Amino acid sequence: MTSDAASAAPDPTVEVVDLCRDLLRIDTTNTGDNDTSAGERRAAEYVAEKLAEVGVTAEIHESAPGRANLIARIPGVDPGRDALLVHGHLDVVPADPDEWSVHPFSGEVRDGYLWGRGAIDMKDFDAMVLAVVRHWQRTGVRPPRDIVLAYTADEEAGSDYGAHFLVQQHRDLFDGCTEAVGEVGGFSYSISDAQRLYLIETAEKGLDWVRLHAKGRPGHGSFVHDDNAVTALAEAVARVGRHRFPLTVTPTVRAFLTELSDVLGVALDPDDPETAIAKLGPIANIIGATVRSTANPTRLAAGYKDNVIPGRATATIDCRSLPGQSELLERQLRELVGPDIEIEYIQRQPALETTFDGDLVDAMSAALRAEDPGARPVPYMLSGGTDAKAFAQLGMRCFGFAPLRLPADLNFSALFHGIDERVPVDGLQFGVRVLDRFLRNC
Repeated sequence: MTSDAASAAPDPTVEVVDLCRDLLRIDTTNTGDNDTSAGERRAAEYVAEKLAEVGVTAEIHESAPGRANLIARIPGVDPGRDALLVHGHLDVVPADPDEWSVHPFSGEVRDGYLWGRGAIDMKDFDAMVLAVVRHWQRTGVRPPRDIVLAYTADEEAGSDYGAHFLVQQHRDLFDGCTEAVGEVGGFSYSISDAQRLYLIETAEKGLDWVRLHAKGRPGHGSFVHDDNAVTALAEAVARVGRHRFPLTVTPTVRAFLTELSDVLGVALDPDDPETAIAKLGPIANIIGATVRSTANPTRLAAGYKDNVIPGRATATIDCRSLPGQSELLERQLRELVGPDIEIEYIQRQPALETTFDGDLVDAMSAALRAEDPGARPVPYMLSGGTDAKAFAQLGMRCFGFAPLRLPADLNFSALFHGIDERVPVDGLQFGVRVLDRFLRNC
């Protein structure tokens, strides 16, 4: 790389804002239905175009019409080393414009934030990676090992048309990849003005989405009716929704709580982790959901007319199991709903957990400390799930590392799938600097 090339190249911390804005303006809503989902192909083509501009050839693979996934490989200095997968999804959950302060697909910059559906889940990371790679290509930087880029479809509905499709149909594209980094990790939690925890995801809960089915005797709505499918289902759903599963402190959560206990100067009671978690404020929702399995009712459906008792009623339950507890959760769920309710799995993907050590973790930690001297990297478990569940099937060790330095007063966890999703512009730029350092030294 010449000094002239470096000075003439666009600043990636400036370009990332434009890249992220462009991606936010592409509506990639994933409804869970191929007929009504939109935009993934257009977003993948946008990324491919931006890579092609700097000489990187990308492949687009469709799992169904419009459900597009992009793969590119950046050659490293040492082709003999294992490769690193860097992955991000292009789809977003639906957004109702009437609920937002700005249009969710406007990509508007306001009050120091870039607003839009996907701003933190996860087009911010998509743009960061794209900005770093474009800067490298313009300035002649080569990473120490091959980096495989994956921009996927369908993560928000279980990844069947995205990461799982790639793993099942195109696993050769990931040859040599032994480690992977993706979303929801590397974000800051302020302890004080001088110190911030940076939560690196080393574990995530299992995906156990189920549909409950109740059957009854149909009839006229005016009759006395003791065999009502709606009643049976409603009672089962209420039992599930009110239930609290037993506390279980996994190794990752214990490591996080130990770090938290140290920085806060609060003794950790392993039998009462929720006391320590309650002190976390805005991120307590994420951490609090990692000390037990959860089951939350999300949808109900029954009937076709107001005065007809239906013969069948269904409910969807979003269950998330702790590592190693999927089968236990199923047994507990069966006890809660009773023998007359049928349980059908919509998605069943295992939890993941790895250790907080090794060269990759060291590189993440060093990059964070170089950009924020007050950084203290710590492991944590994500209460949701990511595309890592698919890539782990290929034997990869998976982490969440999409670095962001956040304002101390920002309720970050509420922005995931929430209204007025937004990312701080300076946080986005911080992430580019950290990723650049990390990927140059991973």
